Amino acid sequence: MSEVVVKGGAAASGAVGQPVVNSAAGGGPTAASQSEPDMKGWLLKWTNYLKGYQKRWFVLSKGVLSYYRNQAEMTHTCRGTISLHGALIHTVDSCTFVISNGGTQTFHIKAANEVERQSWVTALELAKAKAIRAMESDEEEEDTAANTIPSEELNLVVRELTVRLENLKTCYDLITKHGSALQRALSELESGEDLANKTKIVSERATLFRISSNAMINACSDYLQTAQTQGHKWSKMLQHERDQKLHLEEMVEQLARQHSHLEQAAHRHRPNATTSASDDEDNEFYDAQEEGGSVASQEDSSFILKIPVAHHHHHRRNSNDATGSSSDGEDGNSETQQVLVVTDNLDNMDVTDRISVNSSQALTPTLSNNNQSTRVARTRRLRVPDKPNYPLNLWSIIKNCIGKDLSKIPMPVNFNEPLSMLQRLTEDFEYSEILDKAAQCKDACEQLAYVTAFTISSYSTTSNRTGKPFNPLLGETYECDRTDDLGWRCINEQVSHHPPMAAQYCEGRGWRCWQEFTMTSKFRGKYIQIVPLGYAHVEFPATGNRYTWRKVTTTVHNIIVGKLWVDNHGDMEIFGEKSAKGVKCHLKYLPYSYFTRDTQRRVKGVVMDNASQVKWVINGTWDSKIEIAPVTSTSGSAENPVFKTGNYKTAWNRRLPASDCEKYYNFTTLACQLNEPEPDVAPTDSRLRPDQRLMEDGKWNESNGEKLRLEEKQRARRREREAEAEKAAAEGRPYPPYEPIWFDKRKEDGTDNLVHVFKGTYWDAKTKQDWSKCPDIF
Repeated sequence: MSEVVVKGGAAASGAVGQPVVNSAAGGGPTAASQSEPDMKGWLLKWTNYLKGYQKRWFVLSKGVLSYYRNQAEMTHTCRGTISLHGALIHTVDSCTFVISNGGTQTFHIKAANEVERQSWVTALELAKAKAIRAMESDEEEEDTAANTIPSEELNLVVRELTVRLENLKTCYDLITKHGSALQRALSELESGEDLANKTKIVSERATLFRISSNAMINACSDYLQTAQTQGHKWSKMLQHERDQKLHLEEMVEQLARQHSHLEQAAHRHRPNATTSASDDEDNEFYDAQEEGGSVASQEDSSFILKIPVAHHHHHRRNSNDATGSSSDGEDGNSETQQVLVVTDNLDNMDVTDRISVNSSQALTPTLSNNNQSTRVARTRRLRVPDKPNYPLNLWSIIKNCIGKDLSKIPMPVNFNEPLSMLQRLTEDFEYSEILDKAAQCKDACEQLAYVTAFTISSYSTTSNRTGKPFNPLLGETYECDRTDDLGWRCINEQVSHHPPMAAQYCEGRGWRCWQEFTMTSKFRGKYIQIVPLGYAHVEFPATGNRYTWRKVTTTVHNIIVGKLWVDNHGDMEIFGEKSAKGVKCHLKYLPYSYFTRDTQRRVKGVVMDNASQVKWVINGTWDSKIEIAPVTSTSGSAENPVFKTGNYKTAWNRRLPASDCEKYYNFTTLACQLNEPEPDVAPTDSRLRPDQRLMEDGKWNESNGEKLRLEEKQRARRREREAEAEKAAAEGRPYPPYEPIWFDKRKEDGTDNLVHVFKGTYWDAKTKQDWSKCPDIF
């Protein structure tokens, strides 16, 4: 039996007790209610399949839900937290509910009964609404203080303060004049002659002094009131500009230091003679290693890769992993590494198994599946209008963005490209022929090698695409039906606004792919970093093999000084599931470095079977091509095994865009076609978004106006929902959260994770042209 804390200090017993809700009598907040949590009590939390649900002490305070093993831990050890302003709250049954931030944190919680569950859900929804309002209020106040005060208003305030200061000076002169006269009159009064007349004079001058003093007091009061009204705003502005100045000084100093180091390094490492590119150089992906006391020849090149070798069975889908509570003892998985050396024979590369396509053959019909449509391929455009040259004061905009999440900052379209994030996600399937090849593989490890190449190919367009895609509105959709030429079709929907999240489903020749995409992004002054949080999946129905991965970090450099450039870096783990369970790939995207002669933008990795034996190696660059090779034999020690590979096959080769693509946002042919108008699409389709269409047409000023209108329309709808949610919470009834139109939120197969699953009704609705469920968002 465990203790339940009751307001007032009483104790009761029970496995899971009635929660404590703090409220101040009389409707006003008291000191206690301000410092104490909004709600606290015992609940059951899912930990893992061995321990099941365990009792934990939960505390809801200031928009954050935290939990502890017991009440004594509250002073020193928090086991996990979720910030509610971006959380998703879902009721599972009469006693169970789930809270998730859409990414790495998920709490599965069970209450003692339905009444207690509803009390917690209501309190959580109310706290979430308050947290969102508080965050937006802070952002609006900061924007007002730092960015939105026009110079005319500032000049008006300065003029008003100047006039009031002049009034103070006039009053001071009058007080000084009348005070001196009053002093003289008092001195004359002391002489005692003609007392009545002198008393009258003193009285008159005292009256004038009193009038002048009152005027001075009123002028001081007016000046003080005006100064106090503007003082807080000016203080915030001053502090903001001071912080920005410090940030800028640090960045300029760091940039100057880096520039100096780069110049020195360039002089030191400058080659004696330049050599022309050759086929051998194109194939030279690996660092030379020494083996057996001799340097490896050009034919026997190799690379070193550190890979995790233990606890691969601890998959990310373990629900307690998502809590991020490493101190709870429920998910303390350790990881070791080993060095892997792979040798290969590049001269025996099998060029007959390449699936690269010349740029002139990029989008030719390749239908071979009887289940796919046999429509005649339509003629599509090959480019978009050129990007206009609009002047923009870059620093005036980005100086207020340092350290913030860019998804929450309104930006002019000058930083954008005329595509939405939903359309950018669709670009992942530009090289869908790799998945077509993977669908024909019988061996799971070879299939995973091709899937890995596909995941890498999705980054090929990021190397020179520095424009920001439009943030989708809640309920915005995008369909792309390319069954007539490329053999696949997909549907995307923006399913959440706090946090921003998109759901995607795509089906092709013998495969289907789906993902939830959400991310965090921060601007650090000289670079922007985007960290994806959602997971992507591909499944091959013929074999039942399924593979899951999360995208790596993308960084945009040289925001202030120099030419913008993009780098992708980090580790990627691709896990096999269902029939491919146990098969996995460890992939490493090497960060760009100025101080190496190695090939930049390299990617290398290995595919392992369910016994953790390396079966395939992957090597190449994410902006050019990827090669794969099977492992034929193993030698060396257990700590440093050496794997000999067979012939390399080109799993992916990038199709180069048109030579003049810089004129139109560095778009590939597919990217140019994504926003091409099409008939019969849903009224929420990104192609119909007016600000995006105006930008593509080169009307950027009109586009900025439309963008502001659409964003304000979305905010108005959100405020309406929040008001309805507060009213429902006050009346003690549940308020249904926003529900997507074409995706359904449900438990993922084999796990308790909530994911957005495609309902399968979109294409039928398109055939019938039944868009009655679509909201009015444009």
